[in-house]
Amino acid sequence: MAADARLRLARREEKTMKAVALTRYLPIDDPSALIDVELPAPVIGAWDLLVRVEAVSVNPVDTKLRAPKPGVEPAPRVLGFDAAGTVQAVGAAVTGFAPGDAVYYSGDVTRPGSNAELQAVDARLVAHAPRTLGAGQAAAWPLVTLTAWELLFQRMPYDSERGGQGRCLLVIGGAGGVGSVAIQLARRAGFTVIATASRAETVDWCRAMGAHQVIDHREPLAPQLAALGHAHVDAAINLADTDAYWTPLGEILAPQGHLGLIVEPKDALRIGDPYKAKCIGIHWEFMFARPRFRTPDMAEQGRILARVAALIDAGELKDIHRETLSPINAANLREAHRRLESGRTIGKLTLAGW
Repeated sequence: MAADARLRLARREEKTMKAVALTRYLPIDDPSALIDVELPAPVIGAWDLLVRVEAVSVNPVDTKLRAPKPGVEPAPRVLGFDAAGTVQAVGAAVTGFAPGDAVYYSGDVTRPGSNAELQAVDARLVAHAPRTLGAGQAAAWPLVTLTAWELLFQRMPYDSERGGQGRCLLVIGGAGGVGSVAIQLARRAGFTVIATASRAETVDWCRAMGAHQVIDHREPLAPQLAALGHAHVDAAINLADTDAYWTPLGEILAPQGHLGLIVEPKDALRIGDPYKAKCIGIHWEFMFARPRFRTPDMAEQGRILARVAALIDAGELKDIHRETLSPINAANLREAHRRLESGRTIGKLTLAGW
């Protein structure tokens, strides 16, 4: 499609849109924590898609950004990252997408979020949505998929197809969104996967996702692993509390093992022995790094999502979506934030429809 035709499509879009936003950072039980607003529709750039958002998901990053703190926004701030929807218009530099395409993505922490009817998003971060999933299911996948894939197969030195063969991986926090995907990707890559969970329903969920064994993260890890015949593990990903498991993981990781982290530590951590003595690799993952810093390889995120969409459509990955709230509005988003902040959610919760 010619560039001028693309621009005409963009100009024909609505001038305003519904959205859910905040102006103050308040406890989630405050009705003003998230509010329904009407905002100007976004204007797309050359590398952007204009997407009509049909479903969204809520992640811990949403609750952290919304958490109480001083300050008032001069204009309503729209949060939200995971989205599934339909392309309305494409920027002049975009290839591979056209109006009418069903897409999914997790966006960019530096731009207005997905909790709006229309969103401008860099096409390099986007992929065609899995054909076998509706929007309410597809919206569950992008952020947690990118986090798990980048951590296991790009930050840590493991091949996505066979890098786990002969190795054991410990997943701390297996029943959350990232854990639900990481268990499946790791098992598919050949790892023996041991997940942690502390309730009967989360133990069952981890097993359903493909964990070979499940241990309790409220109890000492080493004795439980020893009882399963593992004096050490080759790799671990800590998706829960970096500080709490720092010392235990240093003890149970094998020499030349690898540790993946996603949660900012609360305090300073000693990175010397046993990590130094064992030459343990320490790997950080923040899936917004590529779009935030406009790295030359930011299109890798679109490629990862395309690969995972193919795996979903082939039946190689199990659904991580648990429930959908409808419609997308402030009341339901506050409820989704409230549930996530409880620390008891399993898999992913989505919202669909306006």
